[in-house]
Amino acid sequence: MSENSDSKNLRWGPATGVGSMPGGDAREAAKTVTGSFEDFVHLPELPARGPGADMIGRTIGLLAELYAHVEPSGWRISDRPGRDTRRARSWMGEDLDALEEFTQGYEGLLKVQAVGPWTLAAALELRGGEAALGDPGACRDLTASLAEGLRDHLAEVRRRVPGAEVVLQLDEPSLTAVLRGRIRTASGYRTHRAVDRQVVEGALREVIGVNGGGPVVVHSCAPDVPFALLRRAGVTGISFDFGLLTERDEEPIGEAVESGTQLFAGVVASTDGPLSDPAGSVMGVRTLWRRLGLNPGTLAESLVITPTCGLAGASPAYARAALAHCAKAARSLADNPE
Repeated sequence: MSENSDSKNLRWGPATGVGSMPGGDAREAAKTVTGSFEDFVHLPELPARGPGADMIGRTIGLLAELYAHVEPSGWRISDRPGRDTRRARSWMGEDLDALEEFTQGYEGLLKVQAVGPWTLAAALELRGGEAALGDPGACRDLTASLAEGLRDHLAEVRRRVPGAEVVLQLDEPSLTAVLRGRIRTASGYRTHRAVDRQVVEGALREVIGVNGGGPVVVHSCAPDVPFALLRRAGVTGISFDFGLLTERDEEPIGEAVESGTQLFAGVVASTDGPLSDPAGSVMGVRTLWRRLGLNPGTLAESLVITPTCGLAGASPAYARAALAHCAKAARSLADNPE
């Protein structure tokens, strides 16, 4: 997508995955994802490989001039890139090699995922062991480093899959806890002060800007997703676990749909279990649309169907079935919106 094109008018694929997949074989994961979706593939993440393949470590490997290593308590800032950072970068390279192999000539949407600035600040420890979240200067540095690193990463993805429309997904499962002052300090006895909403919005806007006007989605599989704040920050789409919605979310969702924000509805369970018929999986979405008084004809174009969260905890067989089920459920919405 060019710098000036409008990502609001993008033709979205009907279904995609969230990010993580089971196992540790990058080629197998890339083959599964590219075989499941014709026009909206994503770069698989394989956290089962260990530290550096987890979502925090993977994003730390993308940071510009900022490094971290693994401590028993989690990832902690370092002075220089060590073994853990090198491992994270090596696995990312392996994943990109595998994706490139299976996307020769591909011209659809391609989603890449990274942890957003606030979940990263809540998880990454400063040298003293406290989360970066408690230090406003550290949060600003982390946001700037993430923005610069992502810019380079997106350029690399475009170089490898030149025909694709690159979508950036920022994973922000801790965002609501950051806004409400619910992130615990290292001692566990206190919580970090809630971060001002304008500061949160500003950092998100800075990172959203790295895709040069291209589409950016924020994903959270936590309850109480801040739909209105994310829209103000400039996201193109919001990805969430549909089963966690409450009545309180209905008005913000209606406003999001009417403003043209794309919704990524997680309706297929992300861990092993029986799958209902595809039409049954999207019945809740149809019901919500009716309750909000929205035109059923807009369902398929307003929604992308996904699993409720990443599939790292699923069996390989279930992960394949879940992705195929998302595609079938999306088709049933398009064929029969009523």
